[in-house]
Amino acid sequence: MDSLSINSLLEDLKNPDVAIREQATKKLWRIWFQQKGIYGLERIDQSQKLLDAGEMNEAETMLTELIKDQPDFAEAWNRRAFLYYSMGNYQKSLADCQMVIQINPVHFGALHGMGLCYAALGRYGNAIKAFKRALDIQPYSLVNQKLILECTLRLS
Repeated sequence: MDSLSINSLLEDLKNPDVAIREQATKKLWRIWFQQKGIYGLERIDQSQKLLDAGEMNEAETMLTELIKDQPDFAEAWNRRAFLYYSMGNYQKSLADCQMVIQINPVHFGALHGMGLCYAALGRYGNAIKAFKRALDIQPYSLVNQKLILECTLRLS
């Protein structure tokens, strides 16, 4: 998909109509997951099945191999960041989220993940910045608005 279409979807995330925003969100996620075609999509799907089965090490190995094979596949980094977050390894998750943002600066999921990692590490100022960056892309995200408030309360 070309950048014009992606820019249009990003604009739709700012639309007051919830249906338009939800549709744009789904389309962006689909684009990100399908960035590397069937191969990448199947590997991510397999890693998710391993994660769901509680086979964390196997899922990590699969995602790490995918990242080595396709280092510019932002969603592979993002899925591994989610895995690390699920394991409570916030530093590793944060590092992977930062890689996602280097590859895809408008990846609101990774920005949200960065905020969650910073909050889990007690770095509430950094968490607020990450959630605000996510809100710049998805201004109607109630979860990020709520997390900003929670982090602000923890700072005071």
